[in-house]
Amino acid sequence: MSDANANANPAANHPADHAANPATNPAANHPSDLAARAAALDTADELGKLRDRFTLPDGVVYLDGNSLGALTTGVAARIAQVITHEWGTELIQSWSTGTWWTAPERIGDKLSPLIGAAPGQTVVGDSTSVNLFKALVGAARLARPGRTRMLVDASTFPTDGYIAESAARMTGLTVIPVDPSEAAAAMDEDTAVVLLNHVDYRSGRLHDLPSLTAAARAAGAVTVWDLCHSAGALPVGLDEHGVDLAVGCTYKYLNGGPGSPAYLYIAARHQGAFDSPLPGWNGHAEPFAMTPDYTPAAGAVRGRVGTPDILSMLALEAALDAWDGVSVEAVRAKSLALTDFFLECVAAYVPAGKVESVTPAEHERRGSQVSLRTEDARAVMDDLISRGVIGDFRAPDVLRFGFTPLYVGFADAERAARTLGHIFG
Repeated sequence: MSDANANANPAANHPADHAANPATNPAANHPSDLAARAAALDTADELGKLRDRFTLPDGVVYLDGNSLGALTTGVAARIAQVITHEWGTELIQSWSTGTWWTAPERIGDKLSPLIGAAPGQTVVGDSTSVNLFKALVGAARLARPGRTRMLVDASTFPTDGYIAESAARMTGLTVIPVDPSEAAAAMDEDTAVVLLNHVDYRSGRLHDLPSLTAAARAAGAVTVWDLCHSAGALPVGLDEHGVDLAVGCTYKYLNGGPGSPAYLYIAARHQGAFDSPLPGWNGHAEPFAMTPDYTPAAGAVRGRVGTPDILSMLALEAALDAWDGVSVEAVRAKSLALTDFFLECVAAYVPAGKVESVTPAEHERRGSQVSLRTEDARAVMDDLISRGVIGDFRAPDVLRFGFTPLYVGFADAERAARTLGHIFG
C-alpha cells in the first residue's frame, strides 16, 4: 500500500503546510484569496485523484469521515457478487471453496501496512469493544505476577472505560485514570497494563505513541493502544515502536462501512502466551474437530471468536482497495496541510471570539480532525448540515470536523469554513 508515485516527498505537494502561517505569509488571511488558493492547492494535490475511488453525493462537503468513512466505488459490486453468487449459488460451499473462512486473517494482513504491522499479527472480526476486552484481559494475563494497576486514559471514549473496568474486575487489577500527558510519570513497578488512545476522539489531540510505549516497556507494563482515530489517517508504527497489543475500528478512516468489523493486533512475541478471555471455536487450533477441550490456534488467529460476519467482512476487504498505491506518509502530509488551511480559513471567515479551537496547533500533537468549541454547538452543526457541510457535534459544546485526505480537498475545507462564517455573520 505504498508507492513511489504516491508522493516520494509528500509535504512538497502541500504548500499549505507553510502558507497557513500568517506570520510567514502576510497575505494568507485575506478571505478573497482563500478560494483561489484552495483551487491551486487542489490542482497540485497528487492525492486529489483518489476522490474518484469514492461515491459521494454532489454538492456535499463531507467532514465526518472520523465517524463513518465514505463508500468506496468497488464495494457495491463486490457485495452483490457475494450475495448473488457466493451465498445465492455456492451456498455453504463458500466456507470451504471460496474466500470466507480465511477472511479474518487475510483482511488483517491487508490492513496491517496501514498500522505498521508485519503480516500474521492482525486479525479482523468482532467490534472494537469486544476486541478491547480480549486485549485488556489478555494483557493482564501477560503481565508480570503481583502487579495490581491498570492505567487508563482518563479522557478515553466512554466504552473503553467501561470495558477497562470490567476487565480489571476479572483480573484483580485496579483502574487508575490518567491524563496521557502524565501517563509516563505514573508508570511504576506496580503497573500491569496501560490503555491509551492514539488520538483523542473529542479534541483530536495526538498522543505520543513511541515515547509512551517505551516508558511502559521500561516499567515492565503491557501496552494496549486504541487506534480508532489514527489508523488510516497517520503513520502508527506498531512493530517499529514495540507495541504489545492494539485494537481499532475500520469504519472511520479505513472506510469499511457502517458496523464493519474491528481488528486486534497481537505482537508476534506475545502470540504463544496470549490467553483470550473469549475462547471461541473459530480461534481453536482444530475448529471442526468439535473437541470438548480448547486448544488455541497458533498466531493471531487465536484472537478469533465466533463465526465472522461475512457480508461486512468482505465489504471491508473491497473498501481497502482504495489504498492501493497510497502511502500513509503522503496521507499524513495532506492531512496536516488540510487542517492548517481549514484553521486559517476559520480565522479569516468566522468573527473573532465565536469559536475556539481545542485541537493542538502543533503538528506532532494533532490527529486528522479539528474540534471547535462554541456556544449552541448542536444548533450550529445542524445549520451547517442543512447547508451541505457535514461534520458532527460532541457534547457539550464541540463542533468536530474530520479530514479524510483520500477524498477531502482544500476547496472542501474553504467552503466549510466560509459556511461556518455565514452562520455567525
